[in-house]
This record gives sequence, structure tokens and C-alpha cells, in this order.
Amino acid sequence: MGPKSTADASNPMGAYCALDWSALAAELDAHGHAILPELISPAECRSLAALYPEDDRFRSRIIMSRHGFGRGEYKYFSYPLPARVQEIRAGLYRPLAPIANQWNARLGKDMRYPPDLDTFLGQCHAAGQTRPTPLLLQYGPDDFNCLHQDLYGEWVFPLQLTVLLSSPGRDFTGGEFVLTEQRPRMQSRAEVVPLEQGDGVVFAVHHRPMRGSKGDYRVNLRHGVSRVRSGRRHTLGIIFHDAS
Repeated sequence: MGPKSTADASNPMGAYCALDWSALAAELDAHGHAILPELISPAECRSLAALYPEDDRFRSRIIMSRHGFGRGEYKYFSYPLPARVQEIRAGLYRPLAPIANQWNARLGKDMRYPPDLDTFLGQCHAAGQTRPTPLLLQYGPDDFNCLHQDLYGEWVFPLQLTVLLSSPGRDFTGGEFVLTEQRPRMQSRAEVVPLEQGDGVVFAVHHRPMRGSKGDYRVNLRHGVSRVRSGRRHTLGIIFHDAS
């Protein structure tokens, strides 16, 4: 479990500004993910989930079963993003960019990320990646999300965020967030990440560095959602790069 914010709940930025980013970076290095407890309030969770039927806020709707992605559906937001989504995306990018730069240095990649989201998105857009990628996902009974990676183009920020908007045990059962990790010449390792309503999890999009006896090596990660057994599950996904 990640370090809990002690910020004033009346300050919408405080839930992530007050986090111990040194500890979170250590968790990301050790496990490829880190939990941000109570990132948003239950009221905000309900407000964001209630946006799902408002089609004019979204650029596209994806039915997972039509593409072999699993079962369930999701919608990509249009620009401008809802204010709270934009706030979280821009606010979290800033402390995550130095971690992303450290990862790239350890993996021998030349790419370095600018300190603010607007500059990075300008680079994405100049490369033809102009479509917004934050999304809402909706699952019902027997829905699931196959293991995957959210890449979308040449420009990829190596970390992303998922926030659970529904309350496990009350709104739904099952539907656990799952990560798998493939190390060279080893079998895949799976990890179920426990989340409560309003918790966020930051995790690797594609690769992360891992210390070995001969230096850092590259580990491949995928993420998904196990079968929802009852009820309805909503999540917010925030990807920092845009799509081509």
C-alpha cells in the first residue's frame, strides 16, 4: 500500500501534492506499480462515473468484445477534458516525469520528458498524436479486460494511472486490477492490486527497469481486470501521451 496523503481534503490538488514521491518511486522501482490511497473522494468518484452516459463529452466508444479486448466497454474523453480529470493528469505528470526520465536513463533510452504536461503534449501533437486518451471504463457481470498495454503511438510516457470509481463489495464483486510481469528467460508473474473506491494506482505502461547482478535490464508489463462477478464497476484511466 502506498503512502497516504495527509493533505487538507478541501484542497483538490493536495491529495497528490502531499504524497511522499521518494517512497512512491521506490515502490515503482520494486514492483512496477504504486497505490495512491484516497486520491479522489467518494463524491468525486460518483460524479465522474455519472458522466458515462453523456456522449457529448467523449470522442469514441469501444465495445471490448468486438475487438477481442474482453467484455465491457469504455469511452475516450474529448478535449477539453473535465476539469478534475485535467487537474489530476497535469498534477500527477509533474512528479512522475523525473521518475520516467530516471527509468529511461537506466534503460539506455535517449528520450527525456519535459517537466510539464502541456509541453509534452505539444511534442505528441507535433508527431501526429492529437487524440486525447483519458477514458472511463464500465463493466457489468461477467465483463473483464484482457491483459494489454496502452501505447497509441511513437511517443509514450512510461507510466499511467487508473482510479477505481466504484466501491468493491457494495457496487460490484470480482473485477480485480491485475498486473503481469515478464522477466527475460522467466515465466510471467501476476499480481492482484487491491483498490478501494477513490484509490489510484500508478503503473508501468510497457517496460520498466529492474536491477540485476550485471546492471539494469528491461521487464515487460501488461495490465487487465479479472471477471466482474456481480454489479457494475467504473474506473477512470489517465494516460499521459495522446493517440495518433
